[in-house]
Amino acid sequence: MKYQSLAEFIINRVGGPDNIKSLTHCATRLRFQLRKYDVVLKDDLSNHPEIIMVVESGGQLQVVVGNSVSEVYKAIEATGITDETDLAAGSSDEEVIKENIFNRLINVVSGIFTPFLGILAASGIMKGLLALAIVCGITTESSGTYKILAAAGDALFYFFPLVLGYTAGKRFGGSPFLSMAIGGALMHPAMIAAFDAQLQHGASVDAFLGIPVTYINYAGSVIPVIFAAWLSSVVEKFCNKILPSAVKNLFTPLIALLIVVPAAFLLIGPLATGLSHLMANAFLAAYEFAPALAGTIMGGLWQVCVMFGLHWGLVPIMINNISVLGHDIMQPLLVPAVVGQLGAALGVFLRTQDPKMKTLSGSAVSAAIFGITEPAVYGVNLPNRRPFIFGCTAGAIGGTIVGAFHGSIYSFGLTSFFTLAQMIPPTGMDMTVWGAIIGTALSLVLSTLLTYFFGLPASKESPSANPGIAPETAAIVILSPLQGKVIDIAEIRDPTFASGLLGNGVGIIPTSGKVIAPFDGVVSSIFNSRHAINLVSNDGVELLIHVGINTVNLKGEGFTAHVKTGDSVKAGDLLIEFDLDFIQSAGCLLDTPVLINNSDEFRAVHLADKQTVSYDTVLMTTIK
Repeated sequence: MKYQSLAEFIINRVGGPDNIKSLTHCATRLRFQLRKYDVVLKDDLSNHPEIIMVVESGGQLQVVVGNSVSEVYKAIEATGITDETDLAAGSSDEEVIKENIFNRLINVVSGIFTPFLGILAASGIMKGLLALAIVCGITTESSGTYKILAAAGDALFYFFPLVLGYTAGKRFGGSPFLSMAIGGALMHPAMIAAFDAQLQHGASVDAFLGIPVTYINYAGSVIPVIFAAWLSSVVEKFCNKILPSAVKNLFTPLIALLIVVPAAFLLIGPLATGLSHLMANAFLAAYEFAPALAGTIMGGLWQVCVMFGLHWGLVPIMINNISVLGHDIMQPLLVPAVVGQLGAALGVFLRTQDPKMKTLSGSAVSAAIFGITEPAVYGVNLPNRRPFIFGCTAGAIGGTIVGAFHGSIYSFGLTSFFTLAQMIPPTGMDMTVWGAIIGTALSLVLSTLLTYFFGLPASKESPSANPGIAPETAAIVILSPLQGKVIDIAEIRDPTFASGLLGNGVGIIPTSGKVIAPFDGVVSSIFNSRHAINLVSNDGVELLIHVGINTVNLKGEGFTAHVKTGDSVKAGDLLIEFDLDFIQSAGCLLDTPVLINNSDEFRAVHLADKQTVSYDTVLMTTIK
């Protein structure tokens, strides 16, 4: 796996597997809940070239890695750390109490909504494009094409209680399928039919054990099922404590269904629905008091909220507004904020003469078009300071205009250019949409121009930059870090290493239990289980030595490290000792990949034609 080295580096720097209470990810960042935060090596994380930024906020350590976050998360999963590691189960009451209420709320909300953030964004874009297609006369609501695509875009929102039941149950430490079934009960066709019948004149009132039932249409609702999932987790934990292990797998979900489903219809649903309406109407009243001012504040400060993870507290409100009111007036105010950071990154891209910054800013712009602003904010705008300020300023001005025109959105998704299409009302284009377009366009143009002319210091030509001189060819020798039999990389009995995705190199089946330094350099990372080590030579070679296959499962037993992260080493220095017999008796393979992780940065990597190697044997040679 390409990102295994990065995954191991991150795990090591956050305090190792034992320090991780839980791990989730969103569109660009890994979100860790840790047992101890004072052991985190933030500087090491921040200085890694593949990590954009590290933020501690809302009771989480957020490691921003950009668009590759899903691949990095999968690499971490391969080590046995997932969102299933929970944390609720592995946390003591004392640890939970230490978190303040606000942080716990943010963690809960982000844990519930981040798992389906991608499909949420896709569904919103789908609905926006369909609205645009109708306005442009491409299709009609009566066409089969529209009906099928509308079903694809509406499905998630219509069946929200099912999806939220699963993720909320998982987040609260209960059975996600049980809470999903509870969400399904809220959406059962018989309950929807009972709601419709209840609206008819002279309809009789149903009762549950003599208690009158008020039916509510929970399609698209957010808050009721979250409260129901929480209650279900409480009932589950209680039942699992008192019931014998022989029967709890059957009777725990049965008891939970018998208690929670009636409670959802009789108490939780009506109260939560009332709370939903109260929240929506309260925000609407505040907005109507000064819509332009609301736009200024939201447009100017939204990216600051995103930086600290505070935006998760507002996401349920936006979705709830759509469920209760049929539209939301908050998210349109955020479009200029997103586009403002996009424009600032675009200004950097157009202005900078630094090849690295131009590549980074160009990538950030492409991501921001789809609403993912972290690469732009953390990788480009914040490090240069003024572009970030200009982006926020332009967002505030654009948000003021959007608010003044009372823009609304009719489906939820990631805030991006596509949000403009989601703002088209059922009646077609009107001034609310045109106002949003004007405000967004102004934010883009203003942030781009301000950054282009004032956002960066005067560029300085590098004295070494002389295209007429070819780079000097240099050979870098890498000695064998092990003694043993050499095998081709494709023969390594692990598909990830054998694929070459982690870099070019060889495999060694060791005959001696020592790993020595193959060159002069620095220990960039060593895993807590001591089975793998990353080195960087003084010439820039990044080398991974991974002793054995699946040896991470030994949790350090059989391994002794003689160096630590950050140590300088000389060729021949002892790095790691390991017990060959113990590794084999534990069922692990001895195949040891020795790979150059950054081999694509070299013109050539020459592998020595050797069947066996000792510690003084030249194993590989790289050519710059």
